[in-house]
Amino acid sequence: MTDARAQLIDHISAEAVFHGDFTLTSGKKATYYVDLRKVSLDHRVAPLIGQVMIDLIAEVPDVFAVGGLTMGADPVAAAILHQGAARGLTYDAFVVRKEPKDHGRGKQVEGPDLQGKRVIVLEDTSTTGGSPLKAAEALEKVGAEVVAVAVVVDRATGAREIIEAAGYQYLAAIGLEDLGLV
Repeated sequence: MTDARAQLIDHISAEAVFHGDFTLTSGKKATYYVDLRKVSLDHRVAPLIGQVMIDLIAEVPDVFAVGGLTMGADPVAAAILHQGAARGLTYDAFVVRKEPKDHGRGKQVEGPDLQGKRVIVLEDTSTTGGSPLKAAEALEKVGAEVVAVAVVVDRATGAREIIEAAGYQYLAAIGLEDLGLV
């Protein structure tokens, strides 16, 4: 395990895992909640997320840009963009709105032109796989080639199977066992 990954797991465990009774986006009930925004927007942790996610996606060739459905994917994409630049890598970032804008240019995907470009869809924590699949649909409409979905924390609640069944490679940096939740 890399030092960055070990540090990231420590931060998530200490600062982003909450115990109690929670209702997830999917409507399912859970006895814990992983709120990655508690750490993904933290100056100490964002660089670790960038480093760990770059290591995770390094084997995927010719990736032009990373991003996903706003809001969870945004800080992850920014961390990859900045840590990548620090390593001399050229990952750009994009944001996928939940719905197309109803003004201006009416765009749903913001950032560089992705027509014909290989992209990775990001998510902070995965539950149902719905958010990355919605992002992938919007990206394919603008001509991007979605080559993988990469998540920081996989909740092991079926997202991997749903995303793989849709034909996308699924990559996860941290699992529940890493956080002591199984």
